[in-house]
Amino acid sequence: MSTHAVPPSTRGVDSRAPARLDHFLLLGLDTDVALVEGTTSMTYGALRAAVEARAAQLSGDDQPGPLLLEMASDLRSVVTYLAALALHRPVLLVEPGESAAGRRAEVARRYTGRSAAHPDLALLLSTSGSTGSPKLVRLSRDNVLSNAASIADYLDLRPTDRGVTTLPLHYCYGLSVLHSHLVAGAAIVLTDLSVADECFWDLVADTGVTGLAGVPYTYELLEASGFSDRDLPALRYLTQAGGRMDPARVRSVAELGQRHGFDLFVMYGQTEATARMAYLPPSLAATRPEAVGVAVPGGSLRIDDPDGDGVGELVYTGPNVMMGYAVSRDDLARGAELTELHTGDLARIAPDGLVEVVGRSDRMSKVFGLRLDLDRLEQELVSLDPALRLVARGDVLHVFHTRHRVGERARRELRRLTGLSASCVRSHQLERLPRTAAGKVDDAALRRHLEEAAALADVATRSPAEPPTPESLRRLYATLLGRPDAGLEDSFVTLGGDSLCFVELSTRLGSVLGRLPRDWPTMSVTELAGASRSSRWSHRWSAPLEVGVVLRSLAILIVVITHVDLILIPGGAHLLLAVAGYHLARFTLPTPGRGARTRRILTAVAAVAVPASLWIAACALITGDYRWTTALYLNGARSHRAEGGLRWTLDWQFWFLEAIVWGFLAIAALLAVPAVDRWYRSSPFTLAAVVVAATTALRYVSVGVEGEGVERYAVPSVLFVLALGWAAAEARTTWQRLAVLAASYAGLYGYFGDRQRELIVVGSVVLLLWLRPVRLPVVLATPVQTVATASLWIYLTHWQVYPELEAAGLPLLAIGASLIVGVLAHAAYQRGLPVVRARVAQTLGSLRGSGRSREEPPRARGGHPTARRRPGA
Repeated sequence: MSTHAVPPSTRGVDSRAPARLDHFLLLGLDTDVALVEGTTSMTYGALRAAVEARAAQLSGDDQPGPLLLEMASDLRSVVTYLAALALHRPVLLVEPGESAAGRRAEVARRYTGRSAAHPDLALLLSTSGSTGSPKLVRLSRDNVLSNAASIADYLDLRPTDRGVTTLPLHYCYGLSVLHSHLVAGAAIVLTDLSVADECFWDLVADTGVTGLAGVPYTYELLEASGFSDRDLPALRYLTQAGGRMDPARVRSVAELGQRHGFDLFVMYGQTEATARMAYLPPSLAATRPEAVGVAVPGGSLRIDDPDGDGVGELVYTGPNVMMGYAVSRDDLARGAELTELHTGDLARIAPDGLVEVVGRSDRMSKVFGLRLDLDRLEQELVSLDPALRLVARGDVLHVFHTRHRVGERARRELRRLTGLSASCVRSHQLERLPRTAAGKVDDAALRRHLEEAAALADVATRSPAEPPTPESLRRLYATLLGRPDAGLEDSFVTLGGDSLCFVELSTRLGSVLGRLPRDWPTMSVTELAGASRSSRWSHRWSAPLEVGVVLRSLAILIVVITHVDLILIPGGAHLLLAVAGYHLARFTLPTPGRGARTRRILTAVAAVAVPASLWIAACALITGDYRWTTALYLNGARSHRAEGGLRWTLDWQFWFLEAIVWGFLAIAALLAVPAVDRWYRSSPFTLAAVVVAATTALRYVSVGVEGEGVERYAVPSVLFVLALGWAAAEARTTWQRLAVLAASYAGLYGYFGDRQRELIVVGSVVLLLWLRPVRLPVVLATPVQTVATASLWIYLTHWQVYPELEAAGLPLLAIGASLIVGVLAHAAYQRGLPVVRARVAQTLGSLRGSGRSREEPPRARGGHPTARRRPGA
């Protein structure tokens, strides 16, 4: 690892830089390491030099107001931040990235520009938390320095310590980690990796991280990622703040620390107190996990106006209490206005002197005149869903949850606890609860979700002459995708939409927009609304469906009709294969980031492979029709060969699924290669065309010009059909479309020895290339959508449904029964899947718990400052 300064460029530096800079946070020795990013390590001496170079640049800025800084976890952001502080220029920290663009614009409009700031003002932080309020907290230099020194004191930070940015630096908790380590002369490892990423733990081990900070959600991720089994000999302490953590989890982590030799500091704070107001000594974490502890050094806590149980508002006094709030640019000139902070939290001081926070005053709500403590009610329901959240809106209490079949049980329990009628308690299941940057549940987003759900009907009944607005479309995305955090710049791809959501959302968007642009999955909500035309609002009795949705429905009908021998229309399964490649390229491959794209492809594989394997395995056990290799998609590799080639068995009924599974896995592996990833991002059609050429060549090598028998269903010989669907999705120009069409002729020529089947597949490629969304009568749109959504299960189950009915001379009944059984099987699987996931999660949690409960030999705690020093520190 290199150790050197990485100062910003000094081109155009203004020579009028101040003669003396105030490095009030940089208290480490010149030779000690201060910051680590990747393979670069920067000492305190190098950091001071970099700060001075950046300060010289900032001093030439003709905007004397606050510096608006997108605070990322990187060297440039930290150096710029410290340079502004050294210049005594207030810094307004905001979240980086596209998703926060709207928030940044509003903050810039309200607070930046020429304005006189109070000389003590150093830092402006958002206090939105989980309320959505746009006001800022004004913090002085004394606030920042006193709280950093206090934290370093009770954590016993040393120059040999190394923290890591597990939390964003624009958030007060994450920023306090940076401040406290700098004033202690310790080091900070800068990264934006998640604790759920295995690369993060490689970094922790390689850099000798001694302390980790986390909010309650961080600890959920730690537990899920197997933290208890990790060997981290350098780890000295964990800290937890950012909201109340379940006492059982506090006790569990504390006991884990006792076995592995690290301390757990449970902390309490608010942005208004710069960061920390109280901490629980680690020796008490296992025995008093429900307490927030004692005041930090230099501060004090008291209970204001306690009731008969000693419960009242918690009030803090200390040098880290903010100067006050700001709601406009003029407020920046005001001085300190507070000497104590009324926290808004309800608390009591226990007989042992520890403070216990029991609720929050703004979590007290009235529903039909009943005063409800939402925090207490959530604690009563924690056994149903630890992530459950209550929101009161008007005279209705809303329950948000993530577990299947929790809603009705939670409603019954809430009616029992509160006495409210059934109409006053409603439940909402989400894929996950929205969270703020602090990891807290975002109540403001949940309230917006309620408004959006109510507005969804309004969107559906909108006058055809009235074009949709970006906000109305955002509400549609938020509701149908279960993503209350959906923003105007989000798209179907960035929100993680899957094939099931694709069918429903494309249908609803089609009914609202009149016609969907070809690239709508990757278009932002704002772009999609802007692409609408008023001439499209004249259709009242029809609805446009994505061509892929219509073809998927048509293909599965062709498969069933052909197998029943009502009408011979071969080629349906190959059409499904082309549509699968088309949809993969439309809304999975455009996912930003190589790792994220790989995970999305693997998720798509699992969506097909898991239900199919379960069904095939069940049929194999009950009927004996299939071999176990078929459930593992190894039929092609293990099939019996007769003289002249492969021999048809019932296992070949699922050749189409085997091709999808291995084809998708091959694409995932290909795009995981960095060079191929760059090629895909720069020229997606070219890469798809090369894959078509390669798989077409493989098809000719496998079966020759004219495929015979079972060989033409083997994976190597059919991958080119999947690739054609991919290329069709990437084709943008007329010449590209013609090239794909020519490739389809080249690949399919003589393939079946059946011109009708070849023309069906070529025709489907033509439709994918040129056809706009298909407009169907409203009465047909819903059945087509339903059949398309359930196509996998129709394909799986129809083999067991139609034969007896076909043999009885009832082909139409065989077709209808196949469709109905498949639709019902799909619905049952979708309802049961969350239950299975919850059971698996509980089982894994129990296994991890039993593993933690086993006796482990204690490790040396190492009280001496050098006892836990990492090698070479």
